[in-house]
Amino acid sequence: MKAGVLFSGGKDSSLAAILLSRDYEIELNTFVFDPGREVSGVMAAARALGFPWRKRVFEEGLLDEIMDQVATCGYPNTAITRLHRQAVLALCSEYPVVADGTRFNDRVPMLARDDVMRFFDAYGCSYVRPLLGFGKAEVERLADRHLVVSRGQTGSIDNGDYEREIRLKMRASGLELSRFFPEHHEQSLVVGRKLQSSGE
Repeated sequence: MKAGVLFSGGKDSSLAAILLSRDYEIELNTFVFDPGREVSGVMAAARALGFPWRKRVFEEGLLDEIMDQVATCGYPNTAITRLHRQAVLALCSEYPVVADGTRFNDRVPMLARDDVMRFFDAYGCSYVRPLLGFGKAEVERLADRHLVVSRGQTGSIDNGDYEREIRLKMRASGLELSRFFPEHHEQSLVVGRKLQSSGE
């Protein structure tokens, strides 16, 4: 059975894909706003993991709506969760199982139980979060065991996180990013997969 995994190229979505690969045929999916955007780092991460990958494009005009929502709210949380919900919904119409790398202590994006029930009721699709029971420390331990990871500040690392394009659009519109986003926010990009010995 196929599972469509939302994939930023980072350690969390990579670990989710690895954990699910025992039981599902994994396909990685990265959503962008600009169809011409190159996401070579994400493509390389998918190759390193050994799973097929697709770039998908959000509907035209959505980035402007999201930027306005961030500016109106004064913070990005609600807008990023909205994007995540939309991405999950897009995959629900195609895959019987949709997954992401959200963790136990994530606040954004985090979909509510009612959202999850609606996905199943509307599409018969299972939405699974294999890292939901894992806290940050345990995810870091697993990432160190299975992955080679590059790290950097949001916007400076070539991953497929929703926030990158939002930041670029807001900066181009003359908005001061420090008013809306935390000053220091580290993200990751997988650059390799560690081989496990047969004794493990």
